[in-house]
Amino acid sequence: FLQFSDTASRKEHVKITSEAKPGFLERLSETSGGMLVGLVAFLLAFYLLFTNEGRALRTAKSLDEGLSLVVSLDSIHSISQQNEGRLVHLAGALSTSKPLFDPSYGLSIQAVKLKRNVEMYQWVEYEDSKEYEENGEIKKETKYSYNTEWKSEVVNSRNFDREIGHKNPSAMAVESFTAVSPNVQVGSFVLSKGLVNKIDNFKQLSLSHLEDPHADVTRGGDYFYHSDNPRRPEVGDLRVSFFYAGLSGDDPYLGTADQVTVIARQRGDQLVPYHTKSGDVLEILYPGDLSVEEVFQKEHESNSMKTWALRAAGWLSMFVGISLMTRIFYTLVDWFPVVRDLVNVGLKAFALCVASSLSLLTISVGWLFYRPLWALLLALLSIVPIAVARSRVPPKKQQ
Repeated sequence: FLQFSDTASRKEHVKITSEAKPGFLERLSETSGGMLVGLVAFLLAFYLLFTNEGRALRTAKSLDEGLSLVVSLDSIHSISQQNEGRLVHLAGALSTSKPLFDPSYGLSIQAVKLKRNVEMYQWVEYEDSKEYEENGEIKKETKYSYNTEWKSEVVNSRNFDREIGHKNPSAMAVESFTAVSPNVQVGSFVLSKGLVNKIDNFKQLSLSHLEDPHADVTRGGDYFYHSDNPRRPEVGDLRVSFFYAGLSGDDPYLGTADQVTVIARQRGDQLVPYHTKSGDVLEILYPGDLSVEEVFQKEHESNSMKTWALRAAGWLSMFVGISLMTRIFYTLVDWFPVVRDLVNVGLKAFALCVASSLSLLTISVGWLFYRPLWALLLALLSIVPIAVARSRVPPKKQQ
């Protein structure tokens, strides 16, 4: 069954497919496959939670070690042999040996990075599906809608449900790229590749002061258009924008060179990674002029955020794993709607309690060698979710 409704640049159609309602053995087979996926997610959660705690504590120790050893340089324009091999802190303006060019568009800029971003006007497909049961069959109604949009990646229209009338070109005539300056310095010090990689605060480059580079290219706002009519683009038309990171020289339109703060090991005139006794690497760069304390505070905050994010991911992986592994009980009572709903609620509560307890227990084991007292407290805390769940059982039995 197909239904069409076309509007200016948006087209829609609806497709309805039906299949026989899966039998008990078929659903049991699907549940068995889900149990295997659940087991993998369950085991992955243990690995993620355990290794995350070790990583977090090792990083925290390395940062404390770095703070106790770091030396702030008096001058960034002279290199002192006394600091050879030491962890140093310095702040200053970025500088590069020569500008970055894009001769195709007559553009140059004194910066650490120059990014050319190419977008193509293309058809994009959207799906909206819903399932329902009718006459003993499972029916799926899918609405496909098509819209034209600027996209930086080629959208493969061969995967569309209906390619006719929504065909995209298979490639772009102009490619995106990022140019990186081969030599980046702060004063007399040359930044390592790892430090240069951290300069990624890209800003869009204004093209207002530039002329159209070719007869077939038109400038509109901060874009160069490969189009006969930029206001009414056609599928296949291109638009090009530019972004820069780490301004490394005074620019009449963009202002003065960007300031950065660096903490790394001094090796001659190079700033390279510093390996701590805790087994971590310190190679830090932040925009702006920051003190040693401000830098290490930011690093501790970043470590804390990463730790909690991975804890949440580990807990979620464990919850999903337990839910999938216990799904078989739901399938066994699928024929009885009232029992099925009760079992479903019970299984969710079980997964929630067990995932919370096991997550806390795993984290406590990760802390055992570093902070034994905290590990013991967490281990005791891991009993709470199951204890709370058990305390709710007797009143239900008495009703």
